[in-house]
Amino acid sequence: MFQVSHNQEGHQFYMEQDGILIAEMTYSITRETLYIIDHTFVNENYRGQGLAEQLMSAVVQFARDHQIKLIPLCPFAKKQFETKPEYVDVRY
Repeated sequence: MFQVSHNQEGHQFYMEQDGILIAEMTYSITRETLYIIDHTFVNENYRGQGLAEQLMSAVVQFARDHQIKLIPLCPFAKKQFETKPEYVDVRY
């Protein structure tokens, strides 16, 4: 399990190993309380390990902690919101 980091200036939740980006989820800010999840990436060598789900969980927790609503634009985020009813509280 890898640690999720948050680069607020870069609008990115990400994971690294040995200084190399292995997974990221990026977002755009439309207003202070509304973010759009616009991209999810997992390095092909790390796929199938649940890293994207870990990123999604971190984004959702951040949204809950800061009273932010999310719009899932990228296909992965859309699928997560469709299949995980526990995320309904942060969906716009």
